[in-house]
Amino acid sequence: MRRLNRKQTLKVVKELDAFPKVPEDYVETTSTGGTVSILTSVLILGLVISEFQYYLDTKMRYEYDVDTDFDSKLQINIDITVAMKCDYIGADVLDSAGDSAMFKFSGRLNEEPTVFDMTPEEERWHKTLKTVRRALSEEHAIQDLLFQSGFDSRPAAHPKRSAKAGKPDACRLHGSLITNKVAGNFHVTIGKSIPHPRGHAHLALMIDPAKYNFSHRINHFSFGTPVKGIVNPLDGDVKITNESLQLYQYFIQIVPTKVNTRAARANTHQFAVTEQERAINHHKGSHGVSGIFFKYELTSLVISVKETYDPIWKLLVRLCGIVGGVFATSGIINNLMGFFMDVICCRFDRLKARNADKKEPLPGHQLEISQPPPSPTLLSSPGS
Repeated sequence: MRRLNRKQTLKVVKELDAFPKVPEDYVETTSTGGTVSILTSVLILGLVISEFQYYLDTKMRYEYDVDTDFDSKLQINIDITVAMKCDYIGADVLDSAGDSAMFKFSGRLNEEPTVFDMTPEEERWHKTLKTVRRALSEEHAIQDLLFQSGFDSRPAAHPKRSAKAGKPDACRLHGSLITNKVAGNFHVTIGKSIPHPRGHAHLALMIDPAKYNFSHRINHFSFGTPVKGIVNPLDGDVKITNESLQLYQYFIQIVPTKVNTRAARANTHQFAVTEQERAINHHKGSHGVSGIFFKYELTSLVISVKETYDPIWKLLVRLCGIVGGVFATSGIINNLMGFFMDVICCRFDRLKARNADKKEPLPGHQLEISQPPPSPTLLSSPGS
């Protein structure tokens, strides 16, 4: 009984077969069909490879949300060279709450005497960095490429200066400071920062103001955890001035950013900056304190950058569409080529047969060859 049911089931399945099998004896192969088959296989292989590349080429999705992280700290990463000796200048961060990062929070800046003039290696490095910054400002898709590549596309690190570079005439300030996650002001000005119960003060040495020189070079300036591959708007910036009392101001808007890709995960801070500079001249009404000031504010939004890609079922559907569509189209092309070949060959055979008919005699009409009549013979009578 079970065997009978199995046979009936197989019979029903065979009757539902929608793919008829043609015996090999009924299949006719031609050189035209073989050529079309080869071209079809090559085309399908190329389209399948292209489809896989398209599937692996992911897209970046940006999401915006309210930043509710109020307890975390803000890290400021600094690498700046000022054209004055380290004994004459001081750097500090003062936030909107009145706290100074130099005394109430962790982190410190290292002061390194150096030469302000750049070496050829440093000039090439700064030129490359400026080129990348300019490209990022014009083509925003480059930043997506940096996100997707796992932050491996950043230019090489700042070249180290040789010990025989010359007599130090500048000061390199580099390191990290951790402050409250509120608006603040990082500044470099004359004198060292000192604690003061009634405010913020810098103790300046008795030097001639005419010798002040706040020309500076920004090798790196960022917020949050340093992440390779992110080129910040101030990286590689150089300012040269001939004025002794010069004020440089950078107004910065910080946006917390969470990056989540298949190649990297990071919590960083992107920012936009506007610049202003002017000479201090109290006689002309241009008041202020000479120095370099970075005034920053944090936005209330947080950006989440995620790498998205199509699900695998969409890839399978597209592959099936490619293979089936190319096969169907190649079959139509093969049939059309066979039809035209048959038409051309048929006409050629007809012409050939027609020419042969003109040369051969028609059946039932034979040519009769007439023989010449026999010559008459003379009869001689007896006796003649």
